[in-house]
Amino acid sequence: MFSRLLFLLPLAFGAIIDFEVDVGGIADDDDVDTAWKNGGLINKTLAELSPGDTLVFPASTYHVMGGIRAPVGLKDVTIQLDGTLEFSDDIDEWPKNENGDVYPSFYFDSPSNVVFTSSTMGTLDGKGKKWWGLPGIGYLMRQENRPRLFEIANGKDILVENLFFKDSAYWTFWVHSVDGLEVRFCKIEARRTEKDDHDLIDITAFNTDGYDVTGNNVWIHDCSVWCQDDTIAVKDGSTNMLFERIEASGVGVTIGSIGGSTVKNITFRDINMHNSYKGIYMKFREGDQGLIEDILYENFYIDSPSQWPIWIGPAQQSDSNRLCAAHPCSICWPDVPFSKCEASESQYRNIHLKNITVVNPKKSPGVIMGGSDHPMQNVVFEDVVIVNPSKDEDYYKCEGVSGGVAKGKTWPVPKCFEDQTD
Repeated sequence: MFSRLLFLLPLAFGAIIDFEVDVGGIADDDDVDTAWKNGGLINKTLAELSPGDTLVFPASTYHVMGGIRAPVGLKDVTIQLDGTLEFSDDIDEWPKNENGDVYPSFYFDSPSNVVFTSSTMGTLDGKGKKWWGLPGIGYLMRQENRPRLFEIANGKDILVENLFFKDSAYWTFWVHSVDGLEVRFCKIEARRTEKDDHDLIDITAFNTDGYDVTGNNVWIHDCSVWCQDDTIAVKDGSTNMLFERIEASGVGVTIGSIGGSTVKNITFRDINMHNSYKGIYMKFREGDQGLIEDILYENFYIDSPSQWPIWIGPAQQSDSNRLCAAHPCSICWPDVPFSKCEASESQYRNIHLKNITVVNPKKSPGVIMGGSDHPMQNVVFEDVVIVNPSKDEDYYKCEGVSGGVAKGKTWPVPKCFEDQTD
């Protein structure tokens, strides 16, 4: 599944280009004119790279304007970030298209056999706090017109390692339509404060997703993420992905939200979630019917989640500036009167949760909500143990399941499952 990535090594047969010495990059100067100059130099240098070249950013801080964009089809090169690229937080100066939409901070279109690495732990700093604005108010002002920090479209055989993605204004790591991606020894953080949980202030750094991916043959391992939205989000049309040995805290280790596509053969294992918001999270959005099948969540330890540790059902979200709108399940549900949560008629099939331990969830153990016309099929909970659960909704809210089975030491057993426990 991932064997060809083992041959993805930094290419050492071309030129080694020092951003400061050879290109003229300016270090440790936060003037906006310097940010524009450094950004222009990076774009120019990326356009001039040849196969085998390595572009090195030394161990200094380079203030950069966003809109870094490599030429389409960049191939067989290495980007080595030994220092910090700190993106400008000057919202008025940030480059935008003719519709006023901001450009991503760092964008690559159709790269092939490209390595992003560091000899230490390089940093991409999105300076997101200015973009997030005041809690709640900032989102109403800018909504989702904020730059993604790191984006790759249509890539093939990509390696990302030893990088710290810090305080993205919007989605942190967005790699889509990829075929062959390995991410290792990286970390993501998006924090308003240094608190060890996701309170009402921190969580308003909305949409600061961690690792968001679509495509095939993806392996993300030995990484960490602390953010205020999905920590990992497998999105539409994805197959053959493995996520393992990850420290994750945020809205959930997620598949979704999925529309009218199929997501298949996804494995998450050996995951530790400390003070997360949600834990295991699978969700369909409104619209065409989709399918999520052949999914394994294995060896999870979820400590003190502030919401549901297990959610399999409709996306709990609003796609408008009406906070409590149900699209299809309101984020205000069930606490706000008259808020709605509508089950999706999309299909879950062959879902296996194995060796999952949840300690001290602040809400009930979970929500398992399938559609009446297309109920979930073959959902297995094996050794899914909730320690000190809240008893809301008779432990689990469970409906729209055909062929749900609880095995091993699973407790409590969802009420719409067959009890085959020890």
